[in-house]
Amino acid sequence: MAVNRTPVLKRCRSLGLDPTYLGYDKKSSRELQRSGRKVSEYGQQLKEKQKAKFIYGVTEKPFRNYYEKADKMPGMTGPNLMALLECRLDNIVFRIGLARTRKEARQMVDHKMFLVNGKRVNIPSYSVKAGDVVELKEKYKGYQRIKDVVESTNGRTVPEWLDYDPDALKATIRQVPTREMIDVPVDEVQIVELYSK
Repeated sequence: MAVNRTPVLKRCRSLGLDPTYLGYDKKSSRELQRSGRKVSEYGQQLKEKQKAKFIYGVTEKPFRNYYEKADKMPGMTGPNLMALLECRLDNIVFRIGLARTRKEARQMVDHKMFLVNGKRVNIPSYSVKAGDVVELKEKYKGYQRIKDVVESTNGRTVPEWLDYDPDALKATIRQVPTREMIDVPVDEVQIVELYSK
């Protein structure tokens, strides 16, 4: 897998993104050096695509596959794309607060720590559907590390499209999220315009 080793805060600065969307509570004290040039329309569209890829931890090829899948679905391509990204298993783990950051959520799924509908799933990009149940495996529920993570993410708001049971460390997907339910600061219309050229 391609790994981008650029520091997270530096990437956030260059994309004009708040690190909290990735689970980091740090803030960068440095200001981004802006050149006086005006950003072109293409540059703006590219920045929105890079922002979405960075937030969800997706590389170019899978991202393009998500776009093509969203384009074939009924309804508008932009909101469909955002819903597909939001329904990734690693994103669900992050959203319910069982991981501090999206990277940590991805690693936990990789390490076979979660069950989807009672079956072990270790694919971070696994797409969950309405009615699916995502839960932490029984053997990990007593781990101190998990307790620490749950305590540190206690203030995180669980989205309305998820039903989360904090005692059982289990979440049920109530519905596929609509664009209004997704609080990610990405202008998906510009991504669609970029790909449809």
